[in-house]
Amino acid sequence: MIEVRAYAAQKAKADLAPWKFNRRDLGPNDVLVEIVYSGICHSDIHQVREEWGEAIFPMVPGHEIAGIVKEVGSSVTKFKPGMRAGVGVFIDSCRKCENCLAGENQYCLEGMTGTYNGYERDGKTVAQGGYASAIVVNEDYVLHLPENLEMAGIAPLLCAGITLYSPLKHWGAGPGKKVGIIGLGGLGHMGVKFAHALGAEVTVLSHSANKEADAKNMGADHFILTKDEAVFEKYKNHFDLLINSVSAPMDLNKYANMLKLNGSLVMVGLSGEPYPIDAFTMLNQRRRIAGSMIGGMKQTQEMLDFAGKHNIVSDVEIIKADEINKAYDRVVNSDVKYRFVIDAKTI
Repeated sequence: MIEVRAYAAQKAKADLAPWKFNRRDLGPNDVLVEIVYSGICHSDIHQVREEWGEAIFPMVPGHEIAGIVKEVGSSVTKFKPGMRAGVGVFIDSCRKCENCLAGENQYCLEGMTGTYNGYERDGKTVAQGGYASAIVVNEDYVLHLPENLEMAGIAPLLCAGITLYSPLKHWGAGPGKKVGIIGLGGLGHMGVKFAHALGAEVTVLSHSANKEADAKNMGADHFILTKDEAVFEKYKNHFDLLINSVSAPMDLNKYANMLKLNGSLVMVGLSGEPYPIDAFTMLNQRRRIAGSMIGGMKQTQEMLDFAGKHNIVSDVEIIKADEINKAYDRVVNSDVKYRFVIDAKTI
């Protein structure tokens, strides 16, 4: 077994604190990644605080992992020691259902194996995440990281980046398309950068006037302050695609009315409450509401390669491990520009 250092919550709602545990020894197809940076996703906070239902403790969160390959199993062909490597939201899937075979293993019909707060495919081993010094993962679920990008800025691409890249690609964001990103936070700011690089006309919709300058610097063509109710009438029937990155309740009807014929409103933020929707809003202009969850391994690698080509990274604030609990509170209070990343040397 491989002993690693980590920060873990020992019970629901507890502060994270130093902890040691054992990773499995390398199998023939495994890669040992020495973690350099691990991003903090809002979903880490939800799960540590057991806000999404029963969770497994002790829990080491973290699914935005950037590191260096330290060792590989005897049959590994995709990685060698010294290479950059990333691990995202899941570390395995059934590999045989129609979705896995189609490269959409994030939608595995048997359920993907999350990087933490779940059991590995043996049904017994608790998966522990990236707030740790190292992780062992099958090579098919490890990603190559661009050599030209700063590693701290790459880490959040493994969740926030692919969460926005995937719907932008699926719904055809590009030249001639009007794309709106609702919310400019850890998720939303990645949507702005990717939508701009894809060639779309990009608008940020936010209730915070002080985010306009950042939105424009990231590539937004327009900024709509949603505190002004008049904008919902002004931009009625305007957008081809709206992506809602906000994890809070809102009146979706107002936003859906901003969609033109065949427009789509895609949900990637996770509100704790159901959204009421008026059927007439959807019938008018044949609008759609859809959801999107990260991306498969193939598309995630595509996203990383695209980011490398276009010099896209997350805007991050690097913290030491003993600052994690304060960072959690700051995330909840929207006090971060735009993603916290843990320096794993401090774990």
